[in-house]
Amino acid sequence: MKVISLFTGAGGLDLGFEKAGFKIAWANEYDKVIWETFEFNFPKTKLDKRSIVNVPSEEVPNADGIIGGPPCQSWSEAGAGRGINDARGKLFFEYIRILKDKEPLFFLAENVSGILSSRHSKAFEKILKEFQSLNYNITYKLLNAKNYNTPQDRQRVIIIGYHKKIGKKFEFPKENEIVPTLKDAIADLPKPEPAKNKNKTNGDKLKIPNHEYMNGGFSTIYLSRNRVRSWDEPSFTIQAGGRHAPIHPQAPKMKKIELNKQIFIPGKEHLYRRLSVRECARIQTFPDNFIFKYRDVADGYKMIGNAVPVNFAYAIAKKIAKDIKNYKNKHSK
Repeated sequence: MKVISLFTGAGGLDLGFEKAGFKIAWANEYDKVIWETFEFNFPKTKLDKRSIVNVPSEEVPNADGIIGGPPCQSWSEAGAGRGINDARGKLFFEYIRILKDKEPLFFLAENVSGILSSRHSKAFEKILKEFQSLNYNITYKLLNAKNYNTPQDRQRVIIIGYHKKIGKKFEFPKENEIVPTLKDAIADLPKPEPAKNKNKTNGDKLKIPNHEYMNGGFSTIYLSRNRVRSWDEPSFTIQAGGRHAPIHPQAPKMKKIELNKQIFIPGKEHLYRRLSVRECARIQTFPDNFIFKYRDVADGYKMIGNAVPVNFAYAIAKKIAKDIKNYKNKHSK
């Protein structure tokens, strides 16, 4: 079974689908900072580096499915929230264009929870109607990755369409009863290295690839709430920026002084460091042999924070694989 990957990023979604038995036949990613990482970890996949706007549908290979997460910044509750009025928000319609022209058996689109907010309701309804007009039975749901073998609170909207000729809708897999914790994810890792001057990477000098953390102060926004989760809890959401990476669980939880102001516990300040790039990758359930290539440590955090957690992707991909195989088996007979 083959899939094509749009808005690929570092490849968390792709890796989850590979684990479920799919082959990533073709991928598209416009951000040049990501290219080296993707090509290193997916050496057999053709990576198209053009903006999706400039990719004619006839140059996209045929496949059983299309997967991808159109840029989510314009839908984010933390961002400007321009949604469909933002150039990045409009990229959703490029996804729909290729889906319409290729008409695979299924598609998966992933986005932030903000796409369901009231200010985006009309735009989201328009997107769903576009999908439905293309002969697909649509299912969507707000899921938390922690319920799918991922040690992290991470809410994301997953939209899945099955071509009507399959004769069914996708049904989301059951949630896990046990939520993995920070202890499960990162307790075995030794102390990481601080980034070099100007937060440049230590590169090949690291004993564990990417096990380095960003230096620098913490903004008033960062200090407005607790940023520490305990060892026995799942992590906060891994964001696409090192400045806002959670604090390592070796530190005690921050102390609230007043509304929107918290401080580090006096005398314990040395324990408060950001999670390393590798620790964030572990929390996003990337395996240790998945290497992130960058010069600026900030780019490592960005690639990981923008990715779909691998285990989360795998749980969904495994269910899709079963349904598509069943359809193909019946169709071949």
